[in-house]
Amino acid sequence: MLKIAIDGNEANVQNRVGSNTYAFMIISEIYKLTANRKNIDVTILLSSEKLADLPAKRNNWRYMVLGPKKFWTQWALPIHLFLHQKDYQIFFTPSHYAPRISSVPYVSSVMDLAYLHYPKQFRANDLLQLKNWTKYSVKNARKIITISKFSKKEIQTHYHRLSKDIIVANPSFQFVHSAPLEEVKAFFKEKGIKNKYFLYLGTLQPRKNITTLITAYEEFLRKSAAYNLKSKNKSQKQIGEPNLVIAGKIGWLAEDILKRIEDSPVKEKIILTGFVEDKFKRALYQNAIASLLVSLYEGFGIPALESMQTGTIPIVSDDSSLPEVVDKAGFLVKANNPHEISTAMMKAYQMPYKELLKYKTAMRRQAKKFSWQQSAKIVLKTLENEK
Repeated sequence: MLKIAIDGNEANVQNRVGSNTYAFMIISEIYKLTANRKNIDVTILLSSEKLADLPAKRNNWRYMVLGPKKFWTQWALPIHLFLHQKDYQIFFTPSHYAPRISSVPYVSSVMDLAYLHYPKQFRANDLLQLKNWTKYSVKNARKIITISKFSKKEIQTHYHRLSKDIIVANPSFQFVHSAPLEEVKAFFKEKGIKNKYFLYLGTLQPRKNITTLITAYEEFLRKSAAYNLKSKNKSQKQIGEPNLVIAGKIGWLAEDILKRIEDSPVKEKIILTGFVEDKFKRALYQNAIASLLVSLYEGFGIPALESMQTGTIPIVSDDSSLPEVVDKAGFLVKANNPHEISTAMMKAYQMPYKELLKYKTAMRRQAKKFSWQQSAKIVLKTLENEK
């Protein structure tokens, strides 16, 4: 029997984003895959009590809370693994952090290496922890799970691990539920969304390149010939021009983004919604002309996948992981070229319906390539091979 221990803390949080969602979905799918596997036994190790939406206990699936909570990864966890090293054949952590001393062979995970490329965009303590712990975790792991071919190449380059030791298990996405139509209408009214719009949905932070996006939007309005930047008169035609909706919470170091919006000559056309509940996201995408993710760096790019699932064309950067996520189902642009971004926006805005249908078919096909179940199968197979 294969006995697996999994660090479940990344998944055991209430408001899941990014790596929390990845950990939760991989663990949930492994739970389904092992339902009838009598030869596999899984123990989820936690620093606090299990949340209700984590998979339920059963004969081959249990939870164990270890203490003390403080310094859990480097104290409580390694002590437990040492005392129970005969009880586990492999340990899996769906995060960057593994214990410095592990008596059980382990498989670690790395989402991306943004902290190496943009260190100033991380708090000092977070940066130190990411740099030191990730380096150690990657160096000593039997295998490393990552989320894209791009991230795999990054790990090879910076941490000098062999290609065969780095396994790609992509994230996926599924809209769990959507708000009723009347609630959606009320949301749009509250946020002042009346016209068609371009959409950025995500946290406001520097590497998302939102200031360049705003410059591109200004150029789009100039090129559309229906909105005069110098005019102070708001004709009905001007009011009907597409907005730029920037939806998401204000992140760390977002001051320059907010100032750029305030200084924009078309600031009345830019709508900041703040944090958006999941139940409104589908409607935001579906009603957009196109979604925009022209980031300087992405480990994967979930918003592009969200957009494709709703049939809304994604306009994305042509570097990091985004080309492999979108492929030919959207527009690839240079992240530092506002003119190129605005040209793609105009193309989406003026696209004939027949051409749009072709893109919708391509988006459906591309989105289906990403599956939580398939990625969980990859992770589980990796754990079985490393026992």
